[in-house]
Amino acid sequence: MRSPLDRIRHALSFEIIALILVVPLGALVFHMPIHDIGIVGVASASLATLWNIAYNYAFDVALRRMTGTTEKRPGTRLVHAVLFEIGLLIVLMPFIAWYLGISLWRAFVMDVSFALFYVVYAFVFNWIYDRVFPLPEWTAAPPSG
Repeated sequence: MRSPLDRIRHALSFEIIALILVVPLGALVFHMPIHDIGIVGVASASLATLWNIAYNYAFDVALRRMTGTTEKRPGTRLVHAVLFEIGLLIVLMPFIAWYLGISLWRAFVMDVSFALFYVVYAFVFNWIYDRVFPLPEWTAAPPSG
């Protein structure tokens, strides 16, 4: 499994790259000032970073118990990304509505739009991250028995 420092590197790099992409895109798509989307983005990224660390640890523990490894195949990566975003959606929607002064419905639409972006982004980012920073257990022979 990944070390605590590796998990922090993963979470921070994930969120920093995402903000660089999503803030200007969100301001453009939702016709809102970039600073408002930026504040929502930074607050969301902060909450998401904490969620990312906790969620990825729990997911890896569960995956190792179920499969004997933390290596993720494409189907597992899809489930991983979707469950992550559902959890985050539940937390972020009320914050987005409150900060931007919009209805819960509009916040839901915005949050789902961001979540769809992040599902694709998380799939791609995690695949690349695992290629750049592979764990030794993934190249070891499978346990016998």
